[in-house]
Amino acid sequence: MSETEIETAVEPAAAEALHDEDDRLKSSFVDAVIECVEQGDFEGARSLVRPLHPADIADLFELAPQDMRRPIASAIAGLLDGDVLAEMNEWVREELIEALAPHEVAEIATQLDTDDAVAIIEELEEEDQRAVLRAMEPDDRAAIEEALSYPEESAGRLMQRDLIAVPEHWTVGHVLDYLRKNEDLTTDFWEIYVVDHAHHPIGTCKLSWVMRTPRAIGISDVMQREQTLIPVDMDQEEVALRFQKYALISAAVTDPSGRLVGMITVDDIVHIIQEEAGEDILKLSGAGDGDINEPILETVKVRLSWLVVNLGTAVLAASVVGLFQGTISGLVVLAVLMPIVSGMGGNAGTQTMAVAVRALALNQLTSSNTARMILREFRIAIANGLCLGALIGIAVYLIYGNRDLGIVICLAMIINNIIAGLAGILVPVSLDKAGADPAVSSAVFVTTATDVMGFFSFLGLATLWGLHG
Repeated sequence: MSETEIETAVEPAAAEALHDEDDRLKSSFVDAVIECVEQGDFEGARSLVRPLHPADIADLFELAPQDMRRPIASAIAGLLDGDVLAEMNEWVREELIEALAPHEVAEIATQLDTDDAVAIIEELEEEDQRAVLRAMEPDDRAAIEEALSYPEESAGRLMQRDLIAVPEHWTVGHVLDYLRKNEDLTTDFWEIYVVDHAHHPIGTCKLSWVMRTPRAIGISDVMQREQTLIPVDMDQEEVALRFQKYALISAAVTDPSGRLVGMITVDDIVHIIQEEAGEDILKLSGAGDGDINEPILETVKVRLSWLVVNLGTAVLAASVVGLFQGTISGLVVLAVLMPIVSGMGGNAGTQTMAVAVRALALNQLTSSNTARMILREFRIAIANGLCLGALIGIAVYLIYGNRDLGIVICLAMIINNIIAGLAGILVPVSLDKAGADPAVSSAVFVTTATDVMGFFSFLGLATLWGLHG
């Protein structure tokens, strides 16, 4: 690209014209960067990318074709820093990190907060992790190693070590002087934690309170003693729920002895909420991570395993149909209508299951209200079954002129809707009680129940009713 073309492409960035309606980089801009890289015009590529926010540079790599990501990284090497990697999709980030030397990864990691550095290093192979850690400064290495010792997706992996903690006997003046004179302190914080002699958090003080309080006042007189403490081994989903419930901006993280070891901020929680919500939806469908950047082989492995399970449940449902071959041969229209019963039951079960899984994830469905929830869904299932049964029964009677067939399909629809409602609530609750993730396996069990009972109730009632051609 010519210098004039580069300036033309860069100029709209200030006017926010580089983004589409979804706030993603326009394809024309991505193509312009790729063109520069392909022509060997690295300075032109850097000129285009330099004005971008780190999150937009991360988007650039995700939107670029896979075979162009490493060439782009080489072309804009100076702009590919820790902030960009922290914003990047994990699959794309892993691909780029594999192309970097351990000392380069270590240098990038030291630019980041501990939680972001851990997110990068934890994805590496164990041998690569050791190589990167060896290349880091002792203090940084110790912090990363400590974080990696905690369970995955726990508060210990999520927390930042850089925080402001002051002793309870200080005055506000002492705190202000400490903040102003120490250049090594973290610059991103909203609260100051007050600790006792054993470094146990005893209160928290918003930065605005400190700024508006006379210097002579004791910090313990200003602080708020009630605070939400996060155990270091708490699951990140539970951490997100606490932030949501108590409207937190940040929260102190404590080790098993009660000592203050880090803090979690709301910007990390936003990522967790998005990640967990998407994860549960994808688990319900058995689609794995569902990431378009995930390697094809990995995607096939995950999806195929669940499809094989579904194949087994389909065979089970088909075997139920096989029990009533005589009835079906006597009245072929039964074969036409039976998918309606099972299909509607499946839809009803999916609705109930989605509500139950969400309620469990948000801690809205607990042992104290489980019985009430089951009764509620039972009533809903009866109401839906009666309405749908009446509609399909009347329709079948009008179309086929067979009153008995209309009654049978009406009763089957009612029965299967009740089964669907109960399965939709009982399966997730039972899996949760057993310690399994209800989002992972619920769909298979609920679908099996509605298919099998849909076929069995409809064909069984038709047999008992003595329907024939």
